[in-house]
Amino acid sequence: YSYTGEDYQLKELSVLLGTERRESGDDEMTPVLMSRIGDQRAAIRVDAVLGSREIVVKSVGPQISSIPGIFGATILGDGSVIMILDLGPLVRRGAALQLGPDELADGDEAADAEPEDRPPTIMVVDDSITMRKVTTRVLQRHEMEVSTAKDGVDAVEQLQDSVPDLMLLDIEMPRMDGFELATHMRNDERLKKVPIIMITSRTGDKHRDRAMEIGVNRYLGKPYQEAELLSNVRELLEEVKAES
Repeated sequence: YSYTGEDYQLKELSVLLGTERRESGDDEMTPVLMSRIGDQRAAIRVDAVLGSREIVVKSVGPQISSIPGIFGATILGDGSVIMILDLGPLVRRGAALQLGPDELADGDEAADAEPEDRPPTIMVVDDSITMRKVTTRVLQRHEMEVSTAKDGVDAVEQLQDSVPDLMLLDIEMPRMDGFELATHMRNDERLKKVPIIMITSRTGDKHRDRAMEIGVNRYLGKPYQEAELLSNVRELLEEVKAES
């Protein structure tokens, strides 16, 4: 499917979801959802477009969030529960299923061929622009590459394209908080081994215990000490390197 001079792979949403494909007539006009995920462009054919609306994204349990393509859920005004799809994993999974064993092997070798001396990449997720800027400067001074996200939803969108070596994560954020993002990561095959350091003003045992139950690696209070932060970052990066 060509649009504004760019080619998009035409895909059926029903096929990506593994459900029964709806047959349409030759003259029937069907809407497509244009999606760009990294270098992949897809035109995803859907049954209908009903409109747009603002929603509150709710996290789902680990049994459901581990299913590829499930981003969360929302409750509509009439009380009905609607699942929210994450197109990135669905499109990538659909593309992977189309590859043969040789192509998959080549892709794995290419991924393993990353240079070992590259600087570590850290994602800072915090709704405070001041915290994002301060933490970014601290990490960049010690030769680390930094990306930032303003909340959990922003982080999930960026994580579709690249997986950082480590996450620094606040708790209290709009749209998707730190607990929800950490739970999402621990139930995602691509992200579940990424170390997470939670940095928050919520220093009580209740919040710390909940973070550790989810699988957060370290828990620091705000304001953090620069030396303490760097020590924890380096220790976790070394642990990951030793395991790989």
